[in-house]
Amino acid sequence: MYEYIKGTIAEISATNVIVEAAGIGYFIHISLNSYSVLNGKKEVKVFLHQIVREDAHTLYGFATTSEREVFRSLISVNGVGASTAIMMLSSLTTDELKAAVTTENVNVLKAVKGIGAKTAQRIIIDLKDKLGKIPESGQILSVADNTIQIESLSALVMLGFAKKDAEKIVSKILQEQPEANVESVIKQALKRL
Repeated sequence: MYEYIKGTIAEISATNVIVEAAGIGYFIHISLNSYSVLNGKKEVKVFLHQIVREDAHTLYGFATTSEREVFRSLISVNGVGASTAIMMLSSLTTDELKAAVTTENVNVLKAVKGIGAKTAQRIIIDLKDKLGKIPESGQILSVADNTIQIESLSALVMLGFAKKDAEKIVSKILQEQPEANVESVIKQALKRL
């Protein structure tokens, strides 16, 4: 199991990053929260979680160990896979997620695409004690560049949304809030789609 990778960002989008280390480019899936922290940096240290399946070896990366621990807790819940866990960490910060679980706020969890009432309740039951032990993240978010609409749309399409629907929502959000960054546009779009 890999602990972390330290290297140079070769490419980054709202859903993944390619980190070059020792001449090898590693494709790593990330959440929006990690994207906000990593975007704009050259040299990075990304904490990893590897999932090995018969047909794929997949790396998931996190800007903080706290976010990785929340991810690992989420995928331990029956019915929550890696994609759903990344979607949750893209929609909510680790602190918001921990607060929703510890206060048993089902509605906050149900607001995430793909999470129904039963799954939200299962997450709360399984993780109420676990998430309280993970330290606070203290993340500092950075502002994205001027390709907000393209990056937001690209991320939503990669997350499985229809391009046509995503375009409408992203355009509407940017009309309402022209100063919004990629992270906030995608978070709002996830709630509206």
